[in-house]
Amino acid sequence: MEPRAEPIRETGSVDLNLLLKQQFGHNTFRPMQRQIIDDTIAGRDAFVLMPTGGGKSLCYQMPALVREGTTIVVSPLIALMEDQLTALQANGVQATVLNSSVAYREIVERESAAAAGRYDLIYMAPERLMSSSGQRLLGRMQVGHFAIDEAHCISEWGHDFRPEYRMLGALRRAYPDTPITALTATATPRVAEDIVDQLDLRDARIYRGSFERDNLYYEARPKQKVMEQVETYLDANPEHEGIIYCHSRAAVERAAERLRGRGIAALPYHAGLSGDVRARHQHDFVYGQARVIVATLAFGMGVDKPDVRFVVHADLPRNLESYYQETGRAGRDGQPSDCILFFSHGDRMKIESFIDMKPDEQERQVARRQLRQMIDFAYATECRCRPLLAYFGQDHVGDCGHCDNCRMPPNAVDATQDARKLLSAVTRTGQRFGLGHVIDVLRGVETERVERNGHGTLSVFGVGRDQTKGYWRRVAETLIHREELAVTRDEYPTAHFTEASRPVLVGEVPVEVTLPRVERRSKKTRAPVVDEGPIDHELFEQLRRLRREIAEQQNVPPYVVFSDASLKQMAARHPTTPEAFLEITGVGRHKLERYGEAFMSRIRETS
Repeated sequence: MEPRAEPIRETGSVDLNLLLKQQFGHNTFRPMQRQIIDDTIAGRDAFVLMPTGGGKSLCYQMPALVREGTTIVVSPLIALMEDQLTALQANGVQATVLNSSVAYREIVERESAAAAGRYDLIYMAPERLMSSSGQRLLGRMQVGHFAIDEAHCISEWGHDFRPEYRMLGALRRAYPDTPITALTATATPRVAEDIVDQLDLRDARIYRGSFERDNLYYEARPKQKVMEQVETYLDANPEHEGIIYCHSRAAVERAAERLRGRGIAALPYHAGLSGDVRARHQHDFVYGQARVIVATLAFGMGVDKPDVRFVVHADLPRNLESYYQETGRAGRDGQPSDCILFFSHGDRMKIESFIDMKPDEQERQVARRQLRQMIDFAYATECRCRPLLAYFGQDHVGDCGHCDNCRMPPNAVDATQDARKLLSAVTRTGQRFGLGHVIDVLRGVETERVERNGHGTLSVFGVGRDQTKGYWRRVAETLIHREELAVTRDEYPTAHFTEASRPVLVGEVPVEVTLPRVERRSKKTRAPVVDEGPIDHELFEQLRRLRREIAEQQNVPPYVVFSDASLKQMAARHPTTPEAFLEITGVGRHKLERYGEAFMSRIRETS
């Protein structure tokens, strides 16, 4: 795209509400956006802590259209830069990227255009920005604003610390009069304070949005037949695209292969694949050519795909911060999306084994504390938003209405006597066997090991045959979670007592067990998509097909043409005139001119 030659707009001469609609297609600002934009235009520093999908990008994209000079956006990920650039260009914004994916000749041309002031925004990685060539380029430009995206990367206390981000602290000394905005979606109070300090933000306005994402539905399930449950979900929601996270490369490959065997377009993503293959798989997912990406935790940071409808964790994450960020890749367009977590005691043991290998004791203690918070979240019987937001220093009154515990209160039963039976079986088998064998003894299963060890003659043999294996596993995991039972982490894990076991064994401490939910929520409980009225689903599918055709012709992701939210609003309102079409969320002047007639014609044909 050839950058324009006219000068940057003059500050103070722009109606921001009009610009918001004409350039970005939005009718109103989201919470905090207008105040942050006003601060930046006025030349003030700001620290912005806003959840994924809250509209952080607009907070630096709009000032770039108003302030004199060019906005430099620092981003750590090439894919994220490219996705945002594509969306900006679709809205008619003059922007570019300068990174290692661009050929040298093109770099020279873009730098020349940048020096001439022809871009509103330039995306750069921190290494390139702070390199000698990057600094020379800045010296040739009029820089109007620095936006540091993913700012948590600058903090050693953050979950994704990157040493190259530390160099950005020099920007304030080199550009004392240029405003700096630091933006992140995940930061504890300690990390937030460190970001402000490292970037030397001056009298910065602090903007903290709520970490609650009320369009995301959170659910935690015991890990039983995970892929069968995933397939059931995909069958029930055939239009949904999403991400499945697994811990290991082998698990990723198995899951992707199984889904493909079911006719579901699924691709693997992990570090064992070549860079070209990973890039191609990510492209196919972002562009809608793959419905599901099955990935290790390396996937997702650089994906700006707003219509991810589900994120499934097939394995327990190591901490709440990672979990929050990974689930945050769902529903970035504000539409209802699902976050389903599967967990088991086995997950905990694997993670604890990794923690034990850390050489530094302080790191081990921090990792154990973080894992405990994650486990507490998985086992929680109250509103899940309370522990999730508490991690980031925010209070929540509970009853969020968008988690499994609020929508379907858990079925808790008194399991005190069964807990005593299980602990008795542990002690009578000598605290030398794993839970599987202990449960076989309880259920009276005559296995070869039971016979070899003479455990069929124990008084506890068969006292629990009236309950399923899954139930006894649930009782055991509850005791382990409460630290009233422990399991070794060696090659052959064995169950053994803790200091808290005996009070349970003698009946001094009650035990309550939460049983897995049988019913799953119905689609009727999902948040409404539009307020205007019922959606014409046939028209919606017609518009989706049209969007895909146009996206393929232009080689852009479908959401760059229009989001799902825009299409659903069209399918509810049936706009057939330019004036009515402009009222649709996500439709600005540029997209009206580019796509309006094609979509209005399709609406007329089906009305």
